[in-house]
Amino acid sequence: MVDDPSIPVPVVATEVRVLEGPNLYFTRPAIKVSLRLPGYLAADEPAMQALAGELRLPRSAPGPAGTASRQRFVVRLVERVVRRLAAAAGTVRLGVRVRPGGAADEIVVALPWRSRERGQAMGEAIAPLLQRVLETTAGDPAGEQAVATAVDEAAAGIRAVPEGPRPRASVPKVPVVAITGTNGKTTTTRLVAHLGMTAGLRTGWSSTDGVLVQGELVEKGDYSGPAGAQAVLSAPGVQLAVLETARGGMLFKGLGVPVNDVSVVTNVSADHLGMQGIDTIDQLAEVKAIITRVTKPQGWVVLNGDDPRVWAMRTGASGRIWCFSLDPDSPSLREALQSGGRGITVLDGDLVVLSPGHPPERLVSVLDVPMTLGGLSAHNLANALAGAAAGLGAGLSPDAVAEGLATFAPDSQHNAGRMNIYSTPLAGGGEVTVILDMAHNEGGLEALLRVGRGLVEPGSQLLLGLGTGGDRTDEILRTLGVMAGLEADRVHVQHKEKYLRDRTMDELEALLVEGLGQVGVTPVSSSPTELEGLEALLADARDGDVLAMMTHSHRAQLHDWLLAQGSHEDDPAAVRRKVIRARGEHEAEERIAALWAIDAADERIVQAQELREAFPDDARVLYELAGTYDSADREDEALAAYDDALRLGLREPYYHRALIQKASTLRHLGRLEESLAILDALRADRPDSEAVAAFRALTLHDLGDDGAALGDVLRLLVQRSTDADMDEYRSALVRFGDEID
Repeated sequence: MVDDPSIPVPVVATEVRVLEGPNLYFTRPAIKVSLRLPGYLAADEPAMQALAGELRLPRSAPGPAGTASRQRFVVRLVERVVRRLAAAAGTVRLGVRVRPGGAADEIVVALPWRSRERGQAMGEAIAPLLQRVLETTAGDPAGEQAVATAVDEAAAGIRAVPEGPRPRASVPKVPVVAITGTNGKTTTTRLVAHLGMTAGLRTGWSSTDGVLVQGELVEKGDYSGPAGAQAVLSAPGVQLAVLETARGGMLFKGLGVPVNDVSVVTNVSADHLGMQGIDTIDQLAEVKAIITRVTKPQGWVVLNGDDPRVWAMRTGASGRIWCFSLDPDSPSLREALQSGGRGITVLDGDLVVLSPGHPPERLVSVLDVPMTLGGLSAHNLANALAGAAAGLGAGLSPDAVAEGLATFAPDSQHNAGRMNIYSTPLAGGGEVTVILDMAHNEGGLEALLRVGRGLVEPGSQLLLGLGTGGDRTDEILRTLGVMAGLEADRVHVQHKEKYLRDRTMDELEALLVEGLGQVGVTPVSSSPTELEGLEALLADARDGDVLAMMTHSHRAQLHDWLLAQGSHEDDPAAVRRKVIRARGEHEAEERIAALWAIDAADERIVQAQELREAFPDDARVLYELAGTYDSADREDEALAAYDDALRLGLREPYYHRALIQKASTLRHLGRLEESLAILDALRADRPDSEAVAAFRALTLHDLGDDGAALGDVLRLLVQRSTDADMDEYRSALVRFGDEID
């Protein structure tokens, strides 16, 4: 049947894997067999038609060799052979799943097992049986009998294997929350664990950090698979188990628990595609959905209603649906409530729970949830919604959930490597903001850039340390470069030498740079390690800039290094101040505005002094206090306050305003040369500033140099004028200004 010399082995099993728990194919343990069948794909059509008859495969149309139609035919044929093998081995009504693989000659067979040894023996028997069926049928007039003999002999080998132990997984005795998704699963796991501890429960959790109980590390390493689940459930005294569930564990071993009480899916986006047979986002979504199919019927399946692939999981979910959405008018929320489920969203600035037939139940204000960075971090707001729903679904009280949300900070203690924010001094003076985040894909980088941009004050810039693992497709790497080039002001490439994943640094960098080049950006530097990348970013930074780092393997090293350089982690209050400052505002903006609504100068000063007591080392408040002194003609006190504000690092747009007002105050005090020196420096920095020109002209006038004063004003007038007639006189006025200057 097959005489093509380019097909050395017509049938081969590339993998026989024992899945210990619920998996992509079944909600119970299974055997997965990956097959390559080039012989079946290349066989001539009449021979395949004859084989279909011998196997009594109805409505069979083999299709031409090597086509997708042939692959679909082979899927049906293999399923028929496996079912016959199972029946002959003594297993009736066996569930069999057969799927096409990534290539035309690849398929995957899965079947559940009650005996590990016999299940594995059956898995190992499939490829030799298919090989024999193909060979025996070729040219054999008694093909049907030959196939039956091959099946019986393979089945006899399986029956000869001792049954061995049954699956060991048992139903957990404590509530289990399982969490998966492309982005946000580690943060949400940590949050739900924090909520459990806040509620007074002894809580254990597993994640990519390791296995922890009550915040104490029990096992270090990546435990986002079944081993982590078992370690948490076997830890003494645990009352709540929270399990980060990564796709690798589900594909390689299956779930570590047969059921859960709450399942959470944060989102699904392109990540690690082309690995382990998962080539598309839809296939990845199918893997993530595994945890939703083993939720207890009275449990809760918490789904992202803003992600269509996640929301589609409701149709196969085994528990009740709890939708989370950033949009209070989301159709997914309405659908969840109409079907008897629940919802959670943001309404009037508050996190609220929605239940059928009940008014919204307020949990906490967004501004009081530190992980949202004052509402700036949309992805962490979504994680907060998901975590709150999971905590409530697991039976925690609303008060405990609200308290936990208010005390879960985005720092290295609560959420290491996820939007950790530092204030870092520069060697030459000034301070920058550093963000360490384990962004590794498009969704993670988008979130990092959004937060970074939201912390950039007027006049400052966003610097990005761009880098990721080598196990991303070329297209994803280029896209990361495009995103970085569009959103960051300057980009530094920094590598992760432990995560090159069969790529070289040069190859990885070339793809990132190619993406940057598509939007006209060239990286400022390239560093072989994350630490050297951070040092390069700091060397390129100026006072007030924000440095966003995509970090991974060296996160702890970067944290320690920053602290050794005099940095400190920002607490929620400091982050909130930075978010407000980036908007060009101050957290006391209303009180500052109220100062200048007061008519009486003395009362204005009293209110400004009280404001200073509330913010003793705040440069902006000192600047406003100086202004109140100025308005009361108390120049000496105004001058001292301006100096204090400048010394404390007053930022733009107030920095240059303070210098102008200081120069004006010096002029009033008769210190004209000092005033002119400040204004000369400002003119060099801001040659088009009308305010600088006006105050400089006044100082020059007091110095008796009216010609220079008039020249400055005329020159600026000519440059800025929109009067159509000015074109007639522009050259004459400029010449006159030059003559009198």
